[in-house]
Amino acid sequence: MHPVRVSIPSFRSETNSIEKGYTVFRVDVLMNGRQHAVEKRYSEFHTLHKMLKKSIKPPEIPSKHVRNWVPKVLEQRRQGLELYLQTIIMENGVLPKIFLDFLNIRHFPSVPKTESCGSFDTESEESSKLSHQPVLLFLRDPYLLPTAHDAFSNVVIEGVVHGIFYPDLQPR
Repeated sequence: MHPVRVSIPSFRSETNSIEKGYTVFRVDVLMNGRQHAVEKRYSEFHTLHKMLKKSIKPPEIPSKHVRNWVPKVLEQRRQGLELYLQTIIMENGVLPKIFLDFLNIRHFPSVPKTESCGSFDTESEESSKLSHQPVLLFLRDPYLLPTAHDAFSNVVIEGVVHGIFYPDLQPR
């Protein structure tokens, strides 16, 4: 299963004085447990489709021309665009950069620059991989006062607690 999931739960019609009415589709994007939404017009989907054709074989996109703007027809277009996005995700192991940009998903190059890893002169497989290391580890809740039998009590926490609750008390 791909880490990116998309749906188009709704759409709305927009009108302004400059151009005739158009429809805006709300695209919900869920990636790695984080969700955000982007709003796109059909013309943006059509532009995406043309750009994707340069790098992959995208699925068919719903027709550009709609005879009438009744809710039933717009609902069919919404469903078609949702299926279009979901099919791109299902059929491609690596999603194209243009697709990630369309969904406002931050992307990272598959082979990061060696400078970003702190090495200028080596290009080994080891040095080109980013790694995540834990910065700090607590064996218990750091905000609780240490127990009375703790040989190394936390002077900072004790000072803050005494300062808040016992401001007139002199330090040890």
